[in-house]
Amino acid sequence: MELADRAVGLLLSSISLSIFTYYTFWVIILPFVDSDHFIHKYFLPQDYAILVPVFAGVTLFSLLCVFIGMVMLKSKKKKA
Repeated sequence: MELADRAVGLLLSSISLSIFTYYTFWVIILPFVDSDHFIHKYFLPQDYAILVPVFAGVTLFSLLCVFIGMVMLKSKKKKA
């Protein structure tokens, strides 16, 4: 079980680092590169630099609220 936990942790860390590197390059470095450079074809337009994190945050917040609500409902049923 410990090996599986380490593998999952390594996978999640790798994915997080990849997303962080991609987003950082996209938001901080790419605006200073000429717009006709070939690297721009690997990235979404700059408009999505705000929309993607906002959408992800709203989705995460919604799932968190649903989870907390379900836990509260289950604990209420146990008390009754």
